Amino acid sequence: MSTDSAAPPNLPPDTTGPHSSRLGLIAVVATFGGLLFGYDTGVINGALEPLTRDLGLTSVTEGIVVSILIFGAAIGAMIGGRLSDRYGRRHNILLLAVVFMIGTIGCVSAPNWEVLAVFRFVLGLAVGGASATVPVYLAEIAPVERRGGLVTRNEVMIVSGQFAAFVINAIIFNVWGEVDAIWRVMLVVALLPAIALFIGMLRMPESPRWLVGQGRDDEALAVLEQVRTPERARAEMAEVHRLAEEEELSRTGGASDLSVRWIRRLILIGAGLGVFQQFTGINSIMYYGTQLLGDAGFSASAAIIANTLNGLFSVLGISVGILLINRIDRRTMLLGGFALTTTFHLLVGLSALLLPDGTAKAYFILVFVVLFVFCMQGTIGPLVWLILSEIFPLKIRSLAIGISVFVLWIANAVVALVFPPTVEAIGIAPTFLIFVALGLIALVFTHRYVPETRGRSLEELEADFRAAGGVR
Repeated sequence: MSTDSAAPPNLPPDTTGPHSSRLGLIAVVATFGGLLFGYDTGVINGALEPLTRDLGLTSVTEGIVVSILIFGAAIGAMIGGRLSDRYGRRHNILLLAVVFMIGTIGCVSAPNWEVLAVFRFVLGLAVGGASATVPVYLAEIAPVERRGGLVTRNEVMIVSGQFAAFVINAIIFNVWGEVDAIWRVMLVVALLPAIALFIGMLRMPESPRWLVGQGRDDEALAVLEQVRTPERARAEMAEVHRLAEEEELSRTGGASDLSVRWIRRLILIGAGLGVFQQFTGINSIMYYGTQLLGDAGFSASAAIIANTLNGLFSVLGISVGILLINRIDRRTMLLGGFALTTTFHLLVGLSALLLPDGTAKAYFILVFVVLFVFCMQGTIGPLVWLILSEIFPLKIRSLAIGISVFVLWIANAVVALVFPPTVEAIGIAPTFLIFVALGLIALVFTHRYVPETRGRSLEELEADFRAAGGVR
C-alpha cells in the first residue's frame, strides 16, 4: 500500500474525463469483495450469543465455528491466486461471488454446528480468494498515479465491512435478541453485497495486464481505452507489457531457492511479521469482542452496542495509518505500533486483574480495547502488508509472499481457535498478559531482524541481505 505517485515520464498524464468515472465504478464494484471479506469475518462477533443458545455451542465448538473460516481463507488465498492467474481476475471474482452466496445460504440454513462449520469453511475459501484477487485486479487496472489509492480502498472496505457487521448485529440484537434463531438474519444480510458483486462484475472488464499475459493485446487496449484517455491508453500498452514480464519473472522462484541462506532468512522475516501481526490478538477482538465485553461486565445488549466502537476505531485507525504510512520510517512506525499495542494489552490485563467487578471495570476494559484496535489498525495492520510487498526480490516475490500470507492466515486461525477456551479456562487478565509477552517478543524480533524499506530499492535491499546473510 502506498500513496499515489507521478506518472512515468514516458506516459501522458492521467487527465480526468468520462474514463475516470468508469474507473471509479470498477473500484466500487470490485471492492464489494473486500466488504464481503469484512462482513463475513465480523458478523460472527455479535451472532455468537444467540448462536450459542440456539445450537448449544461450547467454548471449544465456538472456536471451531469461528476459526474454520480462517483455515478456509488460508487455502482460498492459495487457490484463488492460482485460479485468477489461469482464468482471469474478473472471472475469479465472479466465481467468488457465487461461493460467497453458497456459503452464506448454507450457514443460514444450517441445522447444527457441524453443518454451520462446513459452510463457514466454504465462506473462508471465498474470503481468502478475495484477499488474493481483488487487490491484484485493482492494481492492474489502475493507472500508476492512482494505484496506491485504489488498492487501499479495498483495505478500507474490509474494515468498513466489519464495522457494518457490528452495527447491523447491534440493531438486530437489540430489537429481536430474545429470538434464538436471530443469528440467521444477521448472517443472511451478507447475501446483498454478494449479489451486488456478481451483477456488477458481469459488466466490468478484465485486467489489461492479465490479457497481455495471454497474448490478447487488442482486448487489453480496448480495456485501457475504457479507463484512460485514448493517447494514454496507447502509450500505456508498453508499460503493461513491462509489468506483465515483471510479473512472470516473479514466478520463476521455486523451492530450490529456499536452499539459499539469505533468501531463507528473508522469507522467515516475512513469515514472522505475519505471525506477530496476528499474535497481537486483533482478530480475537474482531471475532469475539462482544463476548469479551460481556465477560468484562456489560449486559448482552450493552456489549453488542459497545462493540461497534471497535469497528468504528478500526476504520479510523486505518484511515490515520494511510495518512502517516509514507511520512514515517517503516521500522519506527512498526516498533511504535508493537509498543502501543503491548501497552494496551497490559492495561486491559491489569484492569481485569485489579479492578473490582462493576461498571467502572467494564468501561476501563472497553476504552483500552478500543485504543488497542485503533493503534493496531493505524500501524501494524497496514504496515505488515506494505513491508511484505517491498522486501522480497522480484524472482522470489510470489513464492515468498505466498508463504508469508499463508502463515499469517494460519496464525489468525490459531488465535481464533484458542481464544474462547483460553479465556474460559484462565480468564481475561492472564489471556491478555499472554498477548503482552508475545508483544515483547515481537518488539525484539522487529528491532533485530526487520529491515527499513522506505525509500530503498529492491536492489539495495537484496545487496544488503546478500552481504549480511539476511541480518539487517
